[in-house]
Amino acid sequence: MPYAAETYSINLLSEENVKKCVLPYYGLQNSLVTQIKFKNTDKQRAVYRVDYNSKSFCLKKVYFPLDELLFVYSAIEWFYRHGINVPRILPTLDRSRYVNYKDMLFILTPWIDGEKGNYDIEEHVLNCAENLGRMHICSKKFIPLQGSSYRTGFNDIYISSEKHFKQLLNCSNLAFKYKDKFSKKFLQHFDDNQIMSQITLSVASTINSNKLSKALCHLDYVNKNIIFDNNKNIWIIDFDKCKMDYCVHDLCYFMRRLLKRDNTNWDLKLAIDSINAYEKINPLNLDEYKYILVYLGFPQKYWKISRDYYKNIKKCNKASFYKLLSKAVENDKNQLKFIYSFGKYIENKFNTKLY
Repeated sequence: MPYAAETYSINLLSEENVKKCVLPYYGLQNSLVTQIKFKNTDKQRAVYRVDYNSKSFCLKKVYFPLDELLFVYSAIEWFYRHGINVPRILPTLDRSRYVNYKDMLFILTPWIDGEKGNYDIEEHVLNCAENLGRMHICSKKFIPLQGSSYRTGFNDIYISSEKHFKQLLNCSNLAFKYKDKFSKKFLQHFDDNQIMSQITLSVASTINSNKLSKALCHLDYVNKNIIFDNNKNIWIIDFDKCKMDYCVHDLCYFMRRLLKRDNTNWDLKLAIDSINAYEKINPLNLDEYKYILVYLGFPQKYWKISRDYYKNIKKCNKASFYKLLSKAVENDKNQLKFIYSFGKYIENKFNTKLY
């Protein structure tokens, strides 16, 4: 059975057992241990806060094999050596960078005190965007340690956009077939979401992937993984998903999480200001701006919820899916307005026609 698919007894991951069987490798068996997070899924993971004397640490059970852990370790060390604030993986008493306990891998890092990035504070948002630019500019020549896996992304955004658009069209056929409460809500909002899909697919077809810059990307660069310490220094945590990928993919992941919120609600000025902050460090070209439009413009939630609903219609909780869809479509007109406005911004910036 592949490592990532294995799950282990919850008792093995209890605070008491971790304290007894894992922390002695660090000389921390007399510490106070508090479980912060536990996910008992195929990618089982657990996070603990470890307090010892006046110091605090983060102990994490990772969900991927050793060669991938070496890649993550390489990434963290690379960023540290290039001036990015990251919590380094600490050595055990015998100088190993991990503990293998019953085929489970654990790592220890310093605990970073502070407040997570606040999307309602513009200074936080712009600092986050600028810091991401620094991370990308310093990691374009990243080389992982020997023995590491080499994680890569580089998915073709046109292929994925086309696939998702076809799935949306299939969902519309199913909606006419079932005519239930969910389907009626889906069809009420289909026109706007179809337009968004068509626009993004059209623009995606013109992107030259060879012109997209590549670097070591975090790929979960969201506020819970961005900490501002007491001196307002920015720290980046949780590199579990990092891989080599298009820089603009990393930026888009950050921006979509920012813009789809009710408080920021597809704010064009905030989007442009964030891109400008990023470009102070790592400038973008026309193809990368197109990528941003496609990534932000596709109605991801509407597509994903609908796809999952019709795939599981005979056994899903229909009321829950209806609630999810209702929430997802609340701001679709604002998203469509954003696409048109951001498209015009790109056309004016590069003196070109998009579609």
